[in-house]
Amino acid sequence: MPPTRTAVILAAGVGSRLRPLTDDRPKALVEVHGRSVLERAADALSAHGVQHLIIATGYRQEAIAERLAGRLERVTLCHNPRYESTQNVVSLALCRDAVAGAAFFKLDGDVIFDPDVLLRLDASAASLAVAVDASRNVDAEAMKVQCQGSKIVAFGKELPLDASAGETIGIERIDADLSPRLFEAIDTCVAAGRTDVYYEHVYDQLVRRGTSSELVAVGDLRWTEIDDLADLERARRLFASSATA
Repeated sequence: MPPTRTAVILAAGVGSRLRPLTDDRPKALVEVHGRSVLERAADALSAHGVQHLIIATGYRQEAIAERLAGRLERVTLCHNPRYESTQNVVSLALCRDAVAGAAFFKLDGDVIFDPDVLLRLDASAASLAVAVDASRNVDAEAMKVQCQGSKIVAFGKELPLDASAGETIGIERIDADLSPRLFEAIDTCVAAGRTDVYYEHVYDQLVRRGTSSELVAVGDLRWTEIDDLADLERARRLFASSATA
């Protein structure tokens, strides 16, 4: 499997639960030890060899453009003007032309993580490689996966807890064969008016139709999503010893 050279970061959200920190910046630009979540992800992707970074923007797009100027070889911003009324499936749909059929990493813009996550995803031979933490006790709100061995057969928050193989962390790798089919499925979903669903809704449809998807275990690595001020404090504790992670 050749190294993945393209990445999409979904960073359209306001981050209202992080106010007042997000009064003048999007959620992805909240800082952990002096570096924003987005910059940490961009640096990890660049160090891994990613050359084209695509960012789905919404709230305060100009702040993202300023912060990332000159950081990678190529940065493309794909603006979702309906970011306040649609779910992330729409933001991802708007990145289709920029991805142009390439293999790509997809990252949620509120996740801080150890860069080894990217190495493990690129080592998978599956069309859809999904970083999953099976070490945590998942709850009803977690985006869960159901598996047969390491093969993922279903995605969803509504999956029964006793059937869950773990929680997705918001980072995946989509190979070049799946990339066009994924966006076709997303476009079909959006055209049908389903702008209120997560992209995992489309992943679920694809794996139920036979798309190969592998659970890539990352429970031994540091990561956390940052939804609120308690999550931000957790991130600061987790990454206190690292200036580059």
